Amino acid sequence: MADPTGFLKYDREEPSKKSKEERLSSWGEVYADVDPGERNAKVRKQASRCMDCGIPFCHSGGSGCPLGNLIPEWNDLVRRGDWAAASDRLHATNNFPEFTGKLCPAPCEAGCVLSISPASGGPVSIKRVEQTIADQSWEAGYVQPQMSEVSTGRRVAIVGSGPAGLAAAQQLTRAGHEVTVFERDDRLGGLLRYGIPEFKMERKVLDRRLAQLRKEGTRFVTGCEVGVDLTVEDLRAQYDAVVLAVGALRGRDDTTTPGRELAGIHLAMEHLVPANKYVEGDGPPAVDAGGKHVVIIGGGDTGADSYGTATRQGALSVTQLDQYPMPPTTRDDERSPWPTWPYILRTYAAHEEAGERKFAVAVKRFVGSEGRVTAVELQQVKVQKDPATGRREVIPVNDEVETLPADLVLLAIGFEGVEEMPLLSGLGLSLTRRGTLSCGADWQTESPGVFVCGDAHRGASLVVWAIAEGRSVANAVDAFLTGASDLPAPVHPTALPLAVV
Repeated sequence: MADPTGFLKYDREEPSKKSKEERLSSWGEVYADVDPGERNAKVRKQASRCMDCGIPFCHSGGSGCPLGNLIPEWNDLVRRGDWAAASDRLHATNNFPEFTGKLCPAPCEAGCVLSISPASGGPVSIKRVEQTIADQSWEAGYVQPQMSEVSTGRRVAIVGSGPAGLAAAQQLTRAGHEVTVFERDDRLGGLLRYGIPEFKMERKVLDRRLAQLRKEGTRFVTGCEVGVDLTVEDLRAQYDAVVLAVGALRGRDDTTTPGRELAGIHLAMEHLVPANKYVEGDGPPAVDAGGKHVVIIGGGDTGADSYGTATRQGALSVTQLDQYPMPPTTRDDERSPWPTWPYILRTYAAHEEAGERKFAVAVKRFVGSEGRVTAVELQQVKVQKDPATGRREVIPVNDEVETLPADLVLLAIGFEGVEEMPLLSGLGLSLTRRGTLSCGADWQTESPGVFVCGDAHRGASLVVWAIAEGRSVANAVDAFLTGASDLPAPVHPTALPLAVV
């Protein structure tokens, strides 16, 4: 039984970060190195804040964790110092807690009962507890390869090595299937490797988990674009089932703002991917913020990743633009009542380091000289819906124009879905209006024996949803190949987070 008054005894505490100077001088993770014993003692107190409430919204798929992480259970195990049991309970629902502990924005904390009122001191620091369990699991040797005791003789191809593909691969390998993961890039991990900066998750974290998957028997093939290097005909002939975990990497562009054709204006991923390859040792990036005034358009995660990357590359200035007004710092119960995901100002570590953010502004035009961007002209705007069409409109509120120097402009305005690829046409699959791949209740696409999961099915989403869909599609593939499955299936293809509509 947890301590129901723990939240009254202990304040919520965040892990300490390295100094700004230290963070900006390296690509390493932003959090300070702490002695494991000291770390564990502090986190045991944080876990003690869990109330063991009657209805744990934190692990509800709608309002909290789509994986169904058994959060009250492992909070209490951590409180009591039983790290081995806590590791077992955490890994029972989550293949990669070290990924989610570092990268997930923690909808579980938004659903925590202690989030109802600020008077509670804030929700349980679930993400910190999860990350510490994961760290302790590796340090103590609790994480070991889990070898299947049976072999079904069935072969499964998984296209894409992001979190959804890796979760499906691990589950199916452990069920006794022969699994091969195909990745078109030169290294494994998808966005975990080339989309997420090193300062958010160091690559050694990914590589040690990949080593576990290899030891369990999962086979990996890199530098192979399925549908080109491996034909669809050979794919179908060699494998009994196919899982498409190809992501939703088609970046949204700005095709209407005057001056978009100028050199020096890029989609954010054209900046992040070569920057991450540079950290891997692949040489200087083609798009580098060093010595430049950088303007980032878009206020989300990708924009924040570009922000932190630009400062580490030595940008002269970094400015992030958001069309919407600055959100409130606390939950507005009328707009996003508990336990929905709150609409609040989210400040990332990168925002604390340098630069500035501007809200309720939009670019009127890009200004250039000799074919390259040199500045952006901004206007104050409001965003509203057209009453006739229901479409979102961005309307200037006055005629005043502000000019910002800009040698590099990065567009971080979202993703439009799955990229067009020969594999899809070869399988006879087309994209939905949202740019995703549809499936039935069994995760199977219109092409028999071909399944889909992750961002390719859901659209750009959270790492925790990708892992949940990977686990669920593994259940469906296992049942397809053997007639039934005991693998967990935490989410249905139609599952959505709780929201106000």
